[in-house]
Amino acid sequence: MDRLRQRADFLAVANGARVNSPAFVLQSLDRKSLGRDDSGPIRIGFTVTKKNGNAPERNRIRRRLRELVKRLDPVSMQPHHDYVLVGRRDALSRDFATMLDDLRIAFTRPARHMAKGRGQRPGPATSRKPD
Repeated sequence: MDRLRQRADFLAVANGARVNSPAFVLQSLDRKSLGRDDSGPIRIGFTVTKKNGNAPERNRIRRRLRELVKRLDPVSMQPHHDYVLVGRRDALSRDFATMLDDLRIAFTRPARHMAKGRGQRPGPATSRKPD
């Protein structure tokens, strides 16, 4: 298993499927679906936004997410996929065993696919009824 490190890889996975959990969001992307003949290993990335706290808190969330993945059986991950774990603030206080169960469930649950441009909120001009 390799790590995602380049921004372009993170952005590509962000357009893929996602599974929500109280402590994290699991984003996934099948590299074969992009038309690439990619037989590389599973890659995983970790990210925590600034709205989740200051640097020590974000680093602690990131460390907990990395430890979750270390303890997870790699067989539960699908081959030729990229994954990104986006940490949430609840990862600081949530029980580690519960988070591990959440991650196992997230890998087995069918993912909700989100494409850019879908589910746009109506603005003021589109919410009016025509006369």
